[in-house]
Amino acid sequence: MSLDTHYDAIVVGSGFGGSVTAFRLAEAGKRVLILERGRPYPPGSFTRSPYRARESFWDPPRGLVGMYHYWSFRGIDALVSAGLGGGSLIYANVFIRKDERWFVQEDLDRGGYEYWPVNRGDLDPHYDRVEHMVGLQEFPVDHEPYASTPKTIAFKEAATELGLRHFHPKLAVTFANEGRDPVPGEAIVEKIPNLHGRTRTTCQMSGECDVGCNFGSKNTLDYNYLTHAAHHGAEIRTLADVRRFEPRENGGYVVHYADLDAGAPEAPPTVRVTCDHLILSAGTLGTTNLLLRNRAVLPGLSSRIGTRFCGNGDLLTLILNTSRVTDGKRESRIVDPGYGPVITTTAHIPGAEDGGTGRGFYLQDAGYPQHLAWILHILSAPVQLWRWRAGATHLVKNWLKGSPDTDVTAHIADLMLPSELSAGGLPLLSMGRDIPDGRMYLKNGRLDLDWNRRASEEYFARVRGVSRDMARVLGGRFADNPLWFLRRVITVHPLGGAPMGRTREEGVVDAYGNVFGHPGLHIADGSVMPGPTGPNPSFTIAALADRFADQIIDPDRRVAEAAAR
Repeated sequence: MSLDTHYDAIVVGSGFGGSVTAFRLAEAGKRVLILERGRPYPPGSFTRSPYRARESFWDPPRGLVGMYHYWSFRGIDALVSAGLGGGSLIYANVFIRKDERWFVQEDLDRGGYEYWPVNRGDLDPHYDRVEHMVGLQEFPVDHEPYASTPKTIAFKEAATELGLRHFHPKLAVTFANEGRDPVPGEAIVEKIPNLHGRTRTTCQMSGECDVGCNFGSKNTLDYNYLTHAAHHGAEIRTLADVRRFEPRENGGYVVHYADLDAGAPEAPPTVRVTCDHLILSAGTLGTTNLLLRNRAVLPGLSSRIGTRFCGNGDLLTLILNTSRVTDGKRESRIVDPGYGPVITTTAHIPGAEDGGTGRGFYLQDAGYPQHLAWILHILSAPVQLWRWRAGATHLVKNWLKGSPDTDVTAHIADLMLPSELSAGGLPLLSMGRDIPDGRMYLKNGRLDLDWNRRASEEYFARVRGVSRDMARVLGGRFADNPLWFLRRVITVHPLGGAPMGRTREEGVVDAYGNVFGHPGLHIADGSVMPGPTGPNPSFTIAALADRFADQIIDPDRRVAEAAAR
């Protein structure tokens, strides 16, 4: 740790906005400090044991500095991540560019809900850069064992039957080393050794993307952007939880963070550092919370702070007990959603902008870890419990015989027959263009949110309708997730709170991430979205951050681009 506490730039957070910005600035020769509230997660460090599960959650005053930070507001819950690499630690790796026609520019004074001051043409060069840096690969369906992945086959069959355009999106997963055929478990060849100094292996189809990949197969941000930022001299401090910041008299900012790795959990020591440029990349909830808490030192901050919140249309639905007809007889179908990466296939359902109706969305095959499949296998009563009872009875009777059957292997194996719940179900994850009408604010010193699904009911009804059709085609039973019956949804893609706008009256930041009225203060994360991205937001967040970094490095660039328009 350097004794010099002043930096050209301090980046708060190491997710898709922070990692990209930090790398670009470090690459340009800036002295960069990355402050990440969570801890690093090298391969093999994600807990799997029940007794350590509690350690995976975030609550520093209670000594918990795990990666899961769960927020529960009225009408919506949100799951975000704390850790080196931010949301990339627990996301499903999908990279899809925001649809060109979904960069809508609605009249906000006449009932419109969102206005995007950037377009697809502005972002395409930055999408290209991010794609190259992260190292994206498609799920290799032309090779075994990938071609036989049951959930991929089932999803594609249903989408085809319904006439839905579907494809295999690019994933931030390494299935194959460059120039080689894909194979599970092969050591990954890296151009620069990753900052953890650990060996990674190609995807082993374990379904653990959302709970942390212990094989390092996911191309999380610590293996690319953060490794390269450190290679260019960026300093990374983990367990550094930023609490306060304020402008300096002669320009720049003072940042105060709690050192969670020192002192008592309830009263960690505070460290003070300074910078010329402060980039807030703590995520939609983290950045908005920081701005609201420090609003007193930011005179003239836009009144749009906290607005345009949405959950990116996230909705989890379930298909249970899938089946198929073989030789005139209906039989249970094996989908095995725990096998493979969490998401392999995507269907695009067009909105009015694309010649469809309503607001468009994407539907994806959402898997889960194999250890969760074991839990579902055990809980699949009454069939599974009866099977275990019958098997156990046979074994006991056999043991009591005078001349027992000494080879009971088949009876043991029968206990492991697949259950309809664990092997025949398929979760569906949808995301798209819900209405960004939520507002975050502080209540009794805590972040709160005014949002409900009422304005987006038509959108959610359409999502559930298509999901129900998928269940019918697969011979299964459609089911909502339990939160739906409580009139709640859960999002893993919260967006908005510090939206982009053309003016201070329309947004908190301009189209380059600069906070209106506060030179040197920038925001680069999901909070700048003026509305939903539609597809998984990580790609668009990273592309915007790359664009923002360009004009921090070269302030005249913004003027030149504006003149070219």
